[in-house]
Order: sequence, then structure tokens, then C-alpha cells
Amino acid sequence: MKYTQLGNTGVDISVLGLGGHEYLPDGRSRGFNEDLRLATTPGYIFEGFGGEKRLQVLQAAYDLGINFFDVTMDSEKEALGRNLKQLPPPYEIFVQTRPEGMVYTYDENNVKMAQLETLRDEAARILKLLKRDAIDFFNIAPMKSAFDNDPEYLDKIGYNLSVLKREGYIRFACADTFSGEDTYVKMIESGHFDVVYINFNFGDDKALHKVLPLVKEKRLGVIVREAYMKGELFQMTQEAGIQDTSLVADAALKWCLSHDVVNTVMYGTESVDYLLKFRTPRQRVLP
Repeated sequence: MKYTQLGNTGVDISVLGLGGHEYLPDGRSRGFNEDLRLATTPGYIFEGFGGEKRLQVLQAAYDLGINFFDVTMDSEKEALGRNLKQLPPPYEIFVQTRPEGMVYTYDENNVKMAQLETLRDEAARILKLLKRDAIDFFNIAPMKSAFDNDPEYLDKIGYNLSVLKREGYIRFACADTFSGEDTYVKMIESGHFDVVYINFNFGDDKALHKVLPLVKEKRLGVIVREAYMKGELFQMTQEAGIQDTSLVADAALKWCLSHDVVNTVMYGTESVDYLLKFRTPRQRVLP
């Protein structure tokens, strides 16, 4: 496994990270595709997360030397916290997560994240689920409507993040959105974030226009997701008659990492097969 320093954080993370999604038999992610309202309701836990198969994936991640993990909804947070107690990591790991029901379009104008007490209480609640002392990377993902609704929104977010850092709830803040480049640019230029979390793949490379050059200038860390375009890449592979999908998977990861500003690619899987092929008997060596 290769490691890279994540922006100015002083943290070295693996170039391959592991997401927390688990999957339905038809390949769709669990929770969000079962009941979106419940999946984004704080405190609701779907049954069956973090089972034996997930423990196998976690062990494979350890064997690889993966030290960065991302979880979204509460079912994933609870499962990771429980699994880390069942299968303690053999080295230091870092966890990224986000406030439940407050990001993207789950909260109109993302007003809850701008309320310090609300965000602080949410961070404390998350830590109980994760069974950790601090959230390593707190993912803040507002939409453009938040800025349109409140001209002081970013300043409020920045203040809230500074308080949560000072009080030890979080270590670093991660900028995220589904509102496009201009929203990312505003968040990056605000100076309130340590890392950028963004979609980036063969079919979605617009970040190359504004976001990644600005990130490089500001020396922020970059974590990318959706390398496989929500599985569409493998459908295209089948249609093209390519039998070995691992070749395409490898190519997608290598393309993402070929851009020097990218630190880590998040990888999510419902099986251990792809992770297992990376296992090696060689001793894990940190940079």
C-alpha cells in the first residue's frame, strides 16, 4: 500500500480508502434504497449491517494497510464502531463521517449545520455510535441553496467547525457538495476546510477545471469517490465484452490517482473478492 500526506493535516493516509456502504442483492446500496427517510433519520439503525461479510472486508482492508474509512448513515456508523471493537485495527486508522440528516438535500437550506449547539450535539451523538474519542474528518456538505438563503452561512459554518476542533469533537473538516464547482470553490476559498471530498472519474472530470487547481494552490487534501460511476463502469465493461472486470477497476483507480493532487480514492464493495486480490504476504511498510 502507498501512503500520501493529506494536504496540510500532517496525516498520512492510504491511497485506497474503504467506504461503509452495504448492498442489496440487486447491487443497490442498502438503507438509501430501502427507505430514504429512515436512512437519513438520526438514530435509525437498519438490521444486518456490520455482519460476518463486512468483518471479512474489514480484515482484508487491514491486510492491505488501508487506514482511511468513510461511513455515511447511522447504520454504517454503528456497524463500523461495533466492528472496530470486534476486530481492532493493528495500526492507527482515520474515520470520515457526516452529520445525519443535515447534508445535501436532507435538510432544507442546510440550516442545522449552521447552528452550533445542533452540530455539537450531533458530533457527540456520532462519537457514541463510532465508539471513538474524536471524529477524524467531519464531512460538511451543504448545497448552493444554503448560501443563497444565508449570505453569512459559510462564516457560521467556519465558526462552528473551529469550536468543534477546539473542544476536541473533530480533528479536521472536509468540504463536500452536490451543487457543482462554484459551490466547491466558495468552500475552498473560505479557508474553513482541510480536505475536499468530490466525485471524480472517467465520466465526471469537471473538477479538473476549477476545483483541483484551486485545491493544489491552497494545499488542501483531496479524497475522491465514485471511481466506478456507481457501477456503470462495470456495465459498460460487460457490454464491451471484457471478461476481466478487475482490469477496468484497476484502470479506473490508476486514472484517479494519476492526478498528483488526488490523495485517496474511496473504494466500496459488497464482496471481499476485489480487496482479497491485493493481499500480499509481504510486511506492511509505512512511508
